Amino acid sequence: MTDKQIMAVKKLAILCDIINQTVGDAISDILLVESILYARGWSIEDWNKSYTDLPNRQLKVQVKDRNVISTTDAERRCQTPSELQDEIDAAIAKYKFGRSFVRPSGTEDVIRVYAEAESQYSADMLAYEVAVIVYNLAGGVGDQPRKPRC
Repeated sequence: MTDKQIMAVKKLAILCDIINQTVGDAISDILLVESILYARGWSIEDWNKSYTDLPNRQLKVQVKDRNVISTTDAERRCQTPSELQDEIDAAIAKYKFGRSFVRPSGTEDVIRVYAEAESQYSADMLAYEVAVIVYNLAGGVGDQPRKPRC
């Protein structure tokens, strides 16, 4: 290893002493952020400028049993029902900067739909399309999701 690689490994090892991997303690998390900003020579303002939120929409779809949906990849990809993720991916592909994922609620029989895209209209439409997909493939109950007003 090069000297630079050895230093990088040492810095990563120190992270284990800074963060609480068991509970994700907020104070240790912010210390980690401060450490990274310092190492990069960034201010909090520099960090804030590095990211721009996209317009987004969150919806809920009422289902008979929220456990029909299982997820992977930090709840960003659906495993079951098997065809659900392919349908979501097809909807996402229609929108510039589109991103969407769904996850079962931890407390009620609903599936939470998260969507973002280039414009608020696109985010609203993507969320609606994904909500309809979830309703149809995951046992939606009650009224079908409504198309947003333009």
